[in-house]
Amino acid sequence: MAMAAALLWALNGTVVKVIQESGGMSSLRLVEIRNTLAFAGLAVAIALVRPSLLRVAWRELPFLIAFGIAGLALVQWLYLVAVARMPIGIALIVEYVGIVFVALWARFVYREPVRRRVWVALLLAIAGLALVVEVWSGLELDGVGLTASIAAAFVLALYFLMAEHEVGKRDPVSLICYGFFFGTLFWAAVQPWWSFPFGLLDDSGSLLGNLADVELPVWALVAYMVVLGTIVPFGLMVGALRHISATRAGIVAMLEPVAASVVAFAWLDESLGAAQLLGGGVVLGGILLAQTAR
Repeated sequence: MAMAAALLWALNGTVVKVIQESGGMSSLRLVEIRNTLAFAGLAVAIALVRPSLLRVAWRELPFLIAFGIAGLALVQWLYLVAVARMPIGIALIVEYVGIVFVALWARFVYREPVRRRVWVALLLAIAGLALVVEVWSGLELDGVGLTASIAAAFVLALYFLMAEHEVGKRDPVSLICYGFFFGTLFWAAVQPWWSFPFGLLDDSGSLLGNLADVELPVWALVAYMVVLGTIVPFGLMVGALRHISATRAGIVAMLEPVAASVVAFAWLDESLGAAQLLGGGVVLGGILLAQTAR
């Protein structure tokens, strides 16, 4: 489940890039529509299939509000701020250091035993990510961007820890649904819906790269982003936390930038060098090692 989520997120990254470049929609507006439509889709599905899951006690609201804003809304916003000011690869590496924070929290706060091979797996995964994004090709560290990336790492760790804590009490689908609901309210306050550029949804955009001759309406790409790029992978990742620890799930999530590089190579014809292939193998090795730590 965690691997499937990482692969769907990787593919969605290229879809989002196509929407931004061909559809002309800003990153912040994409995050807003992503949260809002994901909440609407999940709420309708739950109401039709199992409405009892939507019941919530008053005492749960503070946690759900914090999860929706910090765990879902802010992690996307901070990442967008980071990639706008510094190379996307560097931003990814700094953000995924959050998985180390998860392991440290498990060890020193929860007092859980973290096997030695998990630490080795973390080092392998981070080293592999550094190879994938070729950090030596030139670091341009902007102060605001670096600050946003570090903050995103902490928020990413918070997402995994909060989700792992709550799935023992609440169904993963309803947890994600309420998370997106409060994330939607947050974005509606930041960017009121009456200022949304709805006219852009009817436009058609090229799929770019090797699919440049193919055009799709922006609303179709947005629909893919919402369903297979948001609802399904977030649900899978939270569901995975019922079976594996947040540390192991986070290491598996590091598959995302590796798979994203492969997708960009096949779709957008971006280069994939020997170092990136080696880095992908190192990340996969770290993931496999983490999965042996019971």
